[in-house]
Amino acid sequence: MTTLKAAMIQQSCGTDRNDNLEKTCGMLREAAAAGAKLVVLQELHNGPYFCQVEEPELFDLAEPVPGPSSATLGQLARELGVVIVASLFERRAPGLYHNTAVVLEKDGSIAGTYRKMHIPDDPGFYEKFYFTPGDLGFTPVETSVGKLGVLVCWDQWYPEAARLMALAGADMLIYPTAIGWDPNDENEEQARQREAWITVQRGHAIANGLPLLAVNRVGYEASTECNGNGIRFWGSSFAAGPQGEFLAGPSGDSEEIVQVELDLARSERVRRIWPFLRDRRIDAYGDLLKRFRD
Repeated sequence: MTTLKAAMIQQSCGTDRNDNLEKTCGMLREAAAAGAKLVVLQELHNGPYFCQVEEPELFDLAEPVPGPSSATLGQLARELGVVIVASLFERRAPGLYHNTAVVLEKDGSIAGTYRKMHIPDDPGFYEKFYFTPGDLGFTPVETSVGKLGVLVCWDQWYPEAARLMALAGADMLIYPTAIGWDPNDENEEQARQREAWITVQRGHAIANGLPLLAVNRVGYEASTECNGNGIRFWGSSFAAGPQGEFLAGPSGDSEEIVQVELDLARSERVRRIWPFLRDRRIDAYGDLLKRFRD
């Protein structure tokens, strides 16, 4: 396979889990009908982004993997003959939860999982309250459409994560995301944040000579905190090629299926003229293992 049709499902989420999953499945069918063989869903697509607040009752939203959502999506993957990258709140054991990406093979089986490694803890993004850092490392998931270097949201800011996926043989980088603005931020600040998000991921594509898919949710989600401003998710899902070129998007801030065709042979051609992996000074990078170089 030298070309791959892929799709990213950018959607808003309500409070009813079944309604959200039903909408996701409907958009999955549309994407497959348009020819997609790989479909990527946004981060925590089953419901609102609940990490705006710290509430113990919200752990009830978690589910095991395998579990109900992976079973539903696996059945659909088998029916449609597509590979699906899903994003779930995983209940691994009592008191042990992860933000987990699950990759469903086209036969409906679970091809592999990735547990989010970088966990933020900022106003409106209190993920450390809910998620244990991942322990599966940066290992691509092997599928019938290639080796998928799946990373999740906050991971997308760290060049080390993308590099390690590339060094492990990933054919592409994939970022399910939930990121947005504080509605009280000025327009100029909002624009800077969005452009930084797009730019850093295009940089990962360039530095590693890989195509990249980034899918983000849309819509305003209120906070249950009395002083919370909520989050307006900016969408802007996009695909970039191995030189950072836009292959699709950035999309707008409404629900959308972003379709893209990837040339999987292009990474080899680009890496021959930009041999970043060849020229890495691995003998001089030991200080990367330090928190800070005093």
